[in-house]
Amino acid sequence: MQEMSPQQIHEYLETTSSKPLLLDVREAWEYDICHIKGSELIPMQTIPKQLDKLDPNQEIIVICHHGIRSRMVGQYLEQAQFKNITNLSGGVAAWAQDVDQTMPTYR
Repeated sequence: MQEMSPQQIHEYLETTSSKPLLLDVREAWEYDICHIKGSELIPMQTIPKQLDKLDPNQEIIVICHHGIRSRMVGQYLEQAQFKNITNLSGGVAAWAQDVDQTMPTYR
């Protein structure tokens, strides 16, 4: 699994012609407060039951609040033979600080 900073992911998304899945693994209430445009919510606890909805060959960028849950999900996906996983280091909290200062935040 790769780790990328919010700035690195932002620049990558601006320049890539591919469309990675932005997989947000937070809870719905967190996602409702703020999320990265284009991200898809599948809460961490539901990933095992929804694994068949994900393509193991698709590039996936995993997102959470601070990058800890997303790292755990990324490791789980790799164990399930997913091939191209990136974790958003620092999560949406770092994204709000480094990329989109207008994004609402929460604790």
